[in-house]
Amino acid sequence: MPIYPDATAEEVAALVSQTLEAAGIKATLSGGGAVCIYSDNEYTSRDLDFVTSERRDRLSAALMPLGFALAGDRRHFTHPDTDLFLEFPAAPLSFGNRVVQQDDIPRLETPWGALRIVTPTLCVMDRLAAFWHWRDRQSWDQAVLVAGRQNVDYDELAAFAKDEGVNPGVIDKLRDQAGR
Repeated sequence: MPIYPDATAEEVAALVSQTLEAAGIKATLSGGGAVCIYSDNEYTSRDLDFVTSERRDRLSAALMPLGFALAGDRRHFTHPDTDLFLEFPAAPLSFGNRVVQQDDIPRLETPWGALRIVTPTLCVMDRLAAFWHWRDRQSWDQAVLVAGRQNVDYDELAAFAKDEGVNPGVIDKLRDQAGR
């Protein structure tokens, strides 16, 4: 399936995920791309962050058949037919002080095939960590969007808050704002 100009983030992410898996590369979609998918595109992101420990040369070789090429900044992979670009933050996959193993990430079945993506609960953890540690208000809003549309584990989120040194009561505020 080729990448076309109107392809959604979910379509491109699923295709990239399957291509990397076929090349023996474990990479998990996280960050804004996950928020985009879990918020039903209410939040949009131009970049798809796949966390991996793989080297750039192996990523380049795997992505070349899809038409992605390493950009001049040597950080992003771009494609001539889409505004979406790929980034590959270095493993481990972590949210605040919590580290998650790639093998513990389930695959989401999409209409375009399997996608290795953080769970909705991990996605909310990621956004909360950005909010708490960087005072990024947009990350709080993204956490609310995801929690409002997906089933998340609020007990797990409260434990995460406590582990991060944050009053777990903030999770009640999240639940209220998410309408759950």
